[in-house]
Amino acid sequence: MHEKKFKSKLKFKKDKENQEVELLKSQLARALADYDNLTKRVERERRESVEYSNLKLILKLLPVLDMLYEAQKHLNDSGIGLTIKEFEEVFKSEGLERITIKNGESVFDESLHEAIEVVAGSDKDNIICEEVVSGWKFVEGQVVRPAKVKVYQKIS
Repeated sequence: MHEKKFKSKLKFKKDKENQEVELLKSQLARALADYDNLTKRVERERRESVEYSNLKLILKLLPVLDMLYEAQKHLNDSGIGLTIKEFEEVFKSEGLERITIKNGESVFDESLHEAIEVVAGSDKDNIICEEVVSGWKFVEGQVVRPAKVKVYQKIS
């Protein structure tokens, strides 16, 4: 009789310990998953912070490049040309590309272009007649700065 009671207590204690072990295993698995999620979030936030910093710098450098383009139009200097090329290579290495426009052929797209002037009287409608300031976007599509353009508007 005493033996039955002892075995019963022993089984109860063993079951309780097994439950505690399972609970601890579950808590450990959750803690490891939380740590993994935290690591991923911190890495993502770090990457986003670097991208944001790069974008801020790019936005500050674009007006400088614009001035170089303007100077090159008037002077046609090889040194300025090399500097422009270096800027473009750096931007390309950062995943940036110039928004391509063919004057008189490209259709105005408000997601890529900003119309700063409408030119009336042409038989073309909604076609870019002149790029005033070049636009830039990331290769994957996000526009950094829309191109400032003049657009033809057909008069009815």
